Amino acid sequence: MKDFRDKVAVITGGASGIGLGIAHRCAEEKMRIVLGDINETDLSKAEEELNNVGATFIAVRTDVSKRDDVQTLADKTLAAFGAVHLLFNNAGVGAGSTPWQSTWNEWKWVMSVDLWGVIYGVKVFTPIMQAQRTECHIVNTSSPAGLIAYMRSAPYQVAKAAVVALSENLSVSLALQNALVKVSVLCPGFVRTQVMNAERNRPAELRDGPAEIDSQDLSAIEATKAAVEAGMSPRELAAHVFSAIREERFYILTHPEEMPAIRERVENLLNRRNPESPHYDAKDIDSAGAEESTVI
Repeated sequence: MKDFRDKVAVITGGASGIGLGIAHRCAEEKMRIVLGDINETDLSKAEEELNNVGATFIAVRTDVSKRDDVQTLADKTLAAFGAVHLLFNNAGVGAGSTPWQSTWNEWKWVMSVDLWGVIYGVKVFTPIMQAQRTECHIVNTSSPAGLIAYMRSAPYQVAKAAVVALSENLSVSLALQNALVKVSVLCPGFVRTQVMNAERNRPAELRDGPAEIDSQDLSAIEATKAAVEAGMSPRELAAHVFSAIREERFYILTHPEEMPAIRERVENLLNRRNPESPHYDAKDIDSAGAEESTVI
């Protein structure tokens, strides 16, 4: 897709962080925009921002962990604009630690948003896009965590690795059908988002009591917060994303510092070596998730 003017973009997690950065780029491209987000306060602020730049848009409160909400998002998109050309399955959250220490609620929350939210988006919107018989593009937000052998949050890593596999399968499946729908998977490093404040959107029924945090984990959390605050701006990231869409590039890897850890994982696989923690400074990799963390 080269020309975006008057096309329709749907963005989950669209009210802040990466999602809002993408929304502003869509406005610059004179697109029509659909913001889906669970956080009504963030939605109101995003609406004000987009109104100030004269964007054409609607905002839909959406919990991507609920299939009916994603279907409603699609229905309202078609009712407002009659089509959808770009889909950004961007919403995500981060929580948990080792596979056995992560609580049942952490596993359920992260998987329901980070993986099932993308599955629902793909399942609901892909047939709509195919039926339009025009150029369309789906961008699923994953993370470097989906491409490396280890990170501190097992639920987050498992979900993001599954998003990579889902996106690869979707891309090849559509290509085998000669479909006009293209696919990318976005694996950004540190971006200035609210990822470290994801808990604000955790459903009450999936909340846990106060967790005990040891000094090592606390140090890692503080390092991650600092790295996020110093990270790439969402609007700069959006520029990378739109370049990839124009080039029909599948893997969107925006941070060169990701590459050594990714290469190490692939080389271990090819050489049949056991998995290990990547050999990099913890501050150099996304250890908590770089995508917009507002659920949905």
